[in-house]
Amino acid sequence: MSLMKHTLIILFASLFFGLSACSSTSNQSVYTQMGGQPKVEEVVDNFITEIEFDPVIFEYFKDSDIGRFREKLIEHVCHLTGGPCEYTGDTMERVHGGMNISEADFNRGVDLFINAMDKANIPHPTQNKVLAILAKTREQMLYI
Repeated sequence: MSLMKHTLIILFASLFFGLSACSSTSNQSVYTQMGGQPKVEEVVDNFITEIEFDPVIFEYFKDSDIGRFREKLIEHVCHLTGGPCEYTGDTMERVHGGMNISEADFNRGVDLFINAMDKANIPHPTQNKVLAILAKTREQMLYI
């Protein structure tokens, strides 16, 4: 077999198997790509810690039942990312009504959530997928 033909076969095989690996990941739910329930819980726990040490965002949570917040956020992230959870909490509008969350504070909260995912070692491509899903709830939280 010529060197060129051999190189083309190796290149084709690499592309084929590389694409196969990518498509198997894309067929998995984002929940699975995150690492399932243990990782969702770790991210939420990290997020709560991030909130605790951020004086601006903490103001929104200072009177919250943190146990309930943790439970419902785990359900919500699990559900939205394709996990087996059913979200049993209130609507985003009801939860955030009266808070008048500014765009700057919302973005700060997103930064804290990214920090929480970093600390849980969620790969950046998966983080981007999580953020794209959660971004759909943005309008349900701002200025209400």
